[in-house]
Amino acid sequence: MSRIGRMPIAVPAGVTVEIAENNKVTVKGPKGTLERVLPAEMEIKKDGEEIVVSRPNDLKKMKSLHGLTRTLINNMIVGVTQGYEKALEINGVGYRGQKQGKKLILSLGYSHPVEMEDPEGIETVMDGQNKIIVKGIDKEKVGQFAAEIREKRMPEPYKGKGIKYVDETIRRKVGKTGKK
Repeated sequence: MSRIGRMPIAVPAGVTVEIAENNKVTVKGPKGTLERVLPAEMEIKKDGEEIVVSRPNDLKKMKSLHGLTRTLINNMIVGVTQGYEKALEINGVGYRGQKQGKKLILSLGYSHPVEMEDPEGIETVMDGQNKIIVKGIDKEKVGQFAAEIREKRMPEPYKGKGIKYVDETIRRKVGKTGKK
C-alpha cells in the first residue's frame, strides 16, 4: 500500500471539508476557500476529524493516484490554515525590484523594466530591493508564479546573476583564462 496514501489527514479546528459528488473537495479555513476536483476513482471519506483516502484496486495507475490525492487534500488544508510562501533573491549589479500597488516592477538589465501583475489569490511582497516573497493559499499557484518570476532572468553559472530561490544553490563554472 502507498505509505503516504494510507495516512489519515487530520482536519484542524476552524477548517471545514466538504466532499461533493465526482470527488469535488471544498476546504474552507481562516485564510480562505480552496476547491478542487480529484480523481474520481479514489474514495474519499470523512471520518470524524479525519479524512481517509482509499483506492479500489492495486493497478499501477491507482497506486500512483492514491498518494497524489491524499497529498493534494493535505496541501489544501495546510494552505487555508498556514498558507504557502516562496522567497526569491535578485542578484546582480543594478538588478532590483519594487512594488507599485499590485504590480511587481523588476529592473533586470534589459532595456525596459519588466512588469508583472499579481495573479488572483497571490500576493508578492518586496523585502528590501532584492528579495521577493510570493504568498498565497494555493501551493500550486504560489510555485507557478515564483517560477514565472525566476524565468524573467534565470541565474547564470559564471557570476550568479539573475533571480534565484533563496534556498537554491547555483553550480558555478570557471570562466575562460587568457592565453599567455
